[in-house]
Amino acid sequence: MVGRIAFQGEPGAYSHQACREARPDMEAVAYASFDDAIEAVRRGDCELGMIAVENSTYGRVADVHNLLPNSGLHIIDEAFVRVHVNLLGVPGAKLADLRRVRAMSILLGQARGFIRQHGLETLNWSDNAAGAREVAALRDPAEAALASELAAEIYGLHVLARHIEDEKNNTTRFLIMAREPDFKRRGDHGMITTFTFRVRNIPAALYKALGGFATNGVNMTKLESYMVGGSFTATQFYADVEGHPDDRNLKLALEELAYFTTELNLLGVYPASPRRH
Repeated sequence: MVGRIAFQGEPGAYSHQACREARPDMEAVAYASFDDAIEAVRRGDCELGMIAVENSTYGRVADVHNLLPNSGLHIIDEAFVRVHVNLLGVPGAKLADLRRVRAMSILLGQARGFIRQHGLETLNWSDNAAGAREVAALRDPAEAALASELAAEIYGLHVLARHIEDEKNNTTRFLIMAREPDFKRRGDHGMITTFTFRVRNIPAALYKALGGFATNGVNMTKLESYMVGGSFTATQFYADVEGHPDDRNLKLALEELAYFTTELNLLGVYPASPRRH
C-alpha cells in the first residue's frame, strides 16, 4: 500500500516538488492551507505532512511557527528544495509575446531583475501553481506564470525561461511531520533537535537559559521569537540545535534551559539533511 503525504498548495507547487524529492514512494496530496494539511495527518488521512518553514531569501513562512507547537504532530525529518523560478507560457508562446506574468508576491520578488529587464506586468496570485493552471486555461500567448517545472509538466505549459531567480542559492526548508515521534539515531550527517520554550519572568532570563548551550558546546543553528496569545509581553522562542537529547552535552543544556523556563516543548528529533550546509 502506497502511503500519502500532505502538502499545502496546488499540484505543481514547490511543496509538491519537495514531496516528490523527499518521499518519491508516497502519494502527494494537495491541501488549500497549512491547517488543512496538518489536520489531514492528525485525522489519519495522510501518514505524513510536508510543511514549508523558511526560505533562504525571504525568511520564515508566516504563521507556521505558531501552528507547529499546537499541531499535535512531531518533526521526523527535514528537506531542502532548491527553488528554481521558471517562466511558463502556453505551447507556441514566445518570450517576445508576453505582457503579463503571475505568481505569489514572494516569487515575483525573487525574479525582480528578469521581470524588469523584459518589461512585464505582474499579477499577484494566491499560489504559484494555481497561476500556472490559470495560464493554461486562458490559452493566451501574452500571459505567463512563474512556477516550478513540475507545474509546467502537470498543466501542459512550456518553459520559456529557466532559473530566472535573482539569488542563485534560493532554497526552501521543509519539515516532515508525523503523528508519532521518532527518536532513533539515523542518517549520516548528525541529528537535529527542535523545541519551543518560554522563559521565566526574571532579569536576564533568556541569557541565563541559553548559557547552558554555550558552556556545554551545543551548536544552536536557529533561534526565533514570536508573540503568543495576542500579548506584547508573552513571547515564545523556537530553536534548532545540533545533537540528540540523549547526548550528554545536549541533555545538560536542556536541563539548564528547563530551570529558567515556564514551558518547554520538544517538537522533534530528526536527521540533519545532507543539503543543510
